[in-house]
Amino acid sequence: MRPTLDVEVVVIDVLGTLVDQPRGLRTALHDVLPDASEESVRALARGWEEHVETQQLLVAARRRDYVDSDVLDAEAARQVATSAGITDADAVAHLATYAQRLPAWEDTVHGLDLLAGRFPVVALSNASSASLLRLDAHAGLRWHHTASSESVGAYKPDPAIYRHALAVARCEPDRALMVAAHAWDLRGARDVGMSTAYVDRPVGDPPTTDDDFDLAVGGLVELAVALGAPR
Repeated sequence: MRPTLDVEVVVIDVLGTLVDQPRGLRTALHDVLPDASEESVRALARGWEEHVETQQLLVAARRRDYVDSDVLDAEAARQVATSAGITDADAVAHLATYAQRLPAWEDTVHGLDLLAGRFPVVALSNASSASLLRLDAHAGLRWHHTASSESVGAYKPDPAIYRHALAVARCEPDRALMVAAHAWDLRGARDVGMSTAYVDRPVGDPPTTDDDFDLAVGGLVELAVALGAPR
């Protein structure tokens, strides 16, 4: 960590950083397609992720009005259902709400407890407020405030969503530490002046040699200890 890093508030990404989103999606697909091969499920998951990413980029380019993550997931669920021949409405609904049932990484609950015992923690996510509420209850996550992209009608890495987190925290940007497993997310936060911490996750977006984040750690417990929390 840089010696000048002075953290007042921790702002933390959720999908991929606190929970294993890809595994949760594959689990939901296996639930409704119990006879499908792992290869087939992974292909359907890739199609789902590509749809959501494409639609978020269209929103960012102002080529589509903002819709929240629940709408995008419902669209992806219908596409998967059509592709896989799923006609049961309950199965499609189960797929559409998969983001409410994602598994936490092994160190997430304890690491969040350590962080939240020392700092105000803001969960900053492209997920809808309703999904975050249910995901929090499902995975046993601890934070003090939820800041969803729907509050500003924009998806990360749009500067507006990071500024929203700063407005919630009411602190100077460099005293708000953005924590994420995605380098693109941290770049967005850094561009508005926030301090940054990269957490290594198997499904994340690692930094490049050109990235200069304030901290890089192997997990949330390591992060909390680096910020002065007891183990």
